[in-house]
Formats: sequence, C-alpha cells, structure tokens
Amino acid sequence: MKILDRYILSRFLYNFLSSFVILMFIFIFQTIWLFIDDFAGKGLDIMIIGKFFFYMMPSLTEKVLPLTVLLASILTFGTFAENYEFAAMKASGISLQRAMLSLIVFMVLLGGVTFYFANNVIPASEQKIYNMRRNIAKVKPAAAIEKGVFSDFEGMSIKVDDKYGEKDRFLRNVIIHQKSETNVNTTVIKAKTGELISSEESELIQLVLRDGHYYRDVENNSDDNKRKYPFAKSNYEIYRMNIEIPEMEQDLEEENVSNREKMKNVSRLLKDMDSLEDDNRRIVTAFSKNIVNRMGAFTPIIKIDTTTAKKGKERIKDSIALQESPIEKDSALISKDSTNALATSSETEFFTGDIIELFKDYQKGQIINAAKNSVSNIMTSIDGKKMELDKRYEIHRRHIFSLHDKYALALSCIILFFVGAPLGAIIRKGGIGLPMVVAILLFLVYYFLGVFAENYSYKGNIHPILGAWLSSMIMLPLGIYLTQRATADRGMMSFGNGIDRIKRIFVKKAKPAEE
Repeated sequence: MKILDRYILSRFLYNFLSSFVILMFIFIFQTIWLFIDDFAGKGLDIMIIGKFFFYMMPSLTEKVLPLTVLLASILTFGTFAENYEFAAMKASGISLQRAMLSLIVFMVLLGGVTFYFANNVIPASEQKIYNMRRNIAKVKPAAAIEKGVFSDFEGMSIKVDDKYGEKDRFLRNVIIHQKSETNVNTTVIKAKTGELISSEESELIQLVLRDGHYYRDVENNSDDNKRKYPFAKSNYEIYRMNIEIPEMEQDLEEENVSNREKMKNVSRLLKDMDSLEDDNRRIVTAFSKNIVNRMGAFTPIIKIDTTTAKKGKERIKDSIALQESPIEKDSALISKDSTNALATSSETEFFTGDIIELFKDYQKGQIINAAKNSVSNIMTSIDGKKMELDKRYEIHRRHIFSLHDKYALALSCIILFFVGAPLGAIIRKGGIGLPMVVAILLFLVYYFLGVFAENYSYKGNIHPILGAWLSSMIMLPLGIYLTQRATADRGMMSFGNGIDRIKRIFVKKAKPAEE
C-alpha cells in the first residue's frame, strides 16, 4: 500500500504542479491586459512593472488554486480509470476511499497552508500592490497625467496635448480646472508650456506654467454682487503652483497605512469589526436622539391632579383667543399649558379632537407650514445620514466577508478535491481534452456563484457569512453525491436507460407506418 500511495501521490503532484504553473501563467497574462493602461507609455522601469505582477501572484492564487485542485483531481483519477488501474485496485480489494487516502491527507495539509497563505501572504501582497499604484504618481508625477484627456491630479483636473523630456516632465498646451470647496469649477488656468519639478527630499511638487491665462469666478455672499457675476482675469509669463503630497517617499514599496479589508489578517479583522460595530451603533444612537429632540417626540408628560385638567383646557382657549402672537409663541404656549390637560386620563375627550381647530385661520396656515418645513428638514437630514450609514455598514460587511472568505478558501480546496476525484473516476478520461472542459465548467459555476454572493453581501442583500460560504455549500453536496456514485461504480447519471426508452417509443411508432 505504501508503494501504491506514493504512486498515486506522485501522479497527483505532477498534475497539480503542472496545472498550477500553466493556469498561473494564463491568469498573469489576463492581469497584464487589465492593468496595461496603468503602465503603458508612462516611462516606468521594467523592474517596477515586474515587481507589480510578482506581487499580484498571491492574489491570483485565490482563483488559480481551486481550479488547479479540480483539474488535477480529474486528470489524475480520469487517467487511472481510463487505463483500468482503478479496475485492478478494486479487484485487489482497494476501495476508492482507500486509494484517495494519501491525497486526502495531502489536501488537508494544503488547506492549512492555503489558510496561512490567505491570512498572511495575500494581505501583504495586496498592501504592496495598493501602495505601488498610489505612489507611482508621487515618484513620477507625469505618470498620473495622460495625454489628450482630463486627469485627476492632486485635487485638480489637468489636460495636456503632449509630454516630453526626461521622465515626461515637460508639458505642452496645459489646461487646468480647479474646483472650490463646494465642488464647483471656479478657476481655469491655461498655459502654452509647463514643467513638473519634484525632488526626492521635498514633499512638494512644483508645477511651473509659462505664457498663459488665468480666470476665476469670484464668490460673493451678497445677492446683489452675485447678479453681477464678478470674476478675475489675468495674463502671465510664469505661474508657479506648489502641490503638497503628504508622506512622499522615493521607494515605490513604501509601507503606508491602509484600511482596506483585504490587507488585514484575521486578528486585525476581528479587532476592526468590533470597532466598526461600536462606532456604527454610537453614530446611529446619537443621530436618533438628535432627530427625536428635533421632532419633539416622546417628550415626558408630567402627571398632575385631574381637577386641574378643565382649568388647563380653559386657559388654552382663553390665551389663544386673546393673543395675536407669532406661531412660535403659540406653539410654546401650547406645549407649556396643555401638558397638564393632556396628561389626564379622565379628560380624554379634550385631545381626541383636532387640536389645530383651537387656532385662528391665519395661525392654522402658519402651523401647517412650520410642520412641513420641519418634516422636510428632518427628511433631508435622514437622507444624507442614510448614505453615510450605508457606506459604514458596507465597510463592516466587507470585513465580515473577508474574514470568512479566508476559511472558505482553505475548505474549498478540500471540497473541490472530492468533486474532481470521483468525477474523474466516473468519466474515465485522461489528458487535457474533456477533463479540462469539465473542470473549467465546474470552476465557472463555483467562481460566479462566489462573485454574485460577494456583491450581494456587500450591499446587504444576503448575510456576509452566507456570501463567503455559498460556493462551498453548493459544491459540498455535489462532492458527496459524486463520491457515492464513484464508490458504487455507477455513472454520474443514467443517461443510457433514458435513451433506450426513447428509442423504444420511436421504434413502436415506426412499425405501424412500415406495415
């Protein structure tokens, strides 16, 4: 059995490693096409681009490893079945489960290594990638500016017709749009030529513009001055702009602090999840109290003697009849004098009617307008806060999903092995043809289920824990079913019996026509 276990394990490792290398090569080329616009024509060194794709390899492992396990399992056991090696094993009394024993131990170890990889290596590589992409614009400012289109560059939009010179530092036909704090385009700067001057020791980039025009809309708080549309306009020979870039360093691999959930390990995710949950609860509680106070809802009522209820009611009517005060005073009077009357249980007939009928006609309109404005302001505040809270809750859901996704990735390798190994024994085909097609189809189902579940969990449509485990939960029953069929030496489905029945039907119908 030791010889047989070594033989099965060696064949599986050969297929596993060869499939992993080929698939990783394919996925890297796909990544090159995705990021080619970020690097092509920007004067970056080949070493920097090579490091970027090297750091991308651990992230690609999340996609490559499950497909590799599935393909290697189908290839290995499909070849055994095609060459009747499984038939010889079964004739010797070796079951499918015993033949897979060495590979089961290997897959358990692979699952542990995968979890360590997802918990330590992938977060580090994600941080490297993020910081490299962010710092490219700092070390080589011109790399963030594309020719012929407006590019966001440190708080402004800039367009140039051409870049030339060392590191593309010289610019031609520059147009700059600067926005105010209210995100309104108020300033336009044009220049025939420009130059980007940066230094490794300085945290400032200097943009020197030559031979151009400057135009700015002057903001004014006075309504009369706004109608005149004031502006400032000037021509210049040299115009210098100092752009501050915080924490600019020479090395593109600078370790900057980031809050992205994919860059965190399990312990950091657990800590941040608790902090985010506490912060969200605190913000919702504070906002709820603020809204309640603004609405005046749930105001505690002071209980008094019931004998004062009628007197309180009469004072309200007398005060409203005598006073011609603004709506604020009337509202204050109501809230002060009617408290005692509303508190009594014996005078329920007082507040079962419409309280607005106690006011005069012009006061009714003021009350209704004040109520409408109050509700409108509250709804505006709620809508604005809702967007903020949705974003905060989405960040919390992302952390939950990322935490469980690390465990799901490790377990998915084991589950997909129990899908691929019995499937290979059932289809009895080796080589790259049919096993590759079957493996890709199963992986696409697994992968797209994971993508849809991830997006739905981010938006709160399903729970993040369910989203992280959905693909594995669907593949697990399939693995159990295929293992049972392969152990009993049955096909995946009884297609033959169904086809024979259809043939019999057509044969019976054809006989009377021939007669």
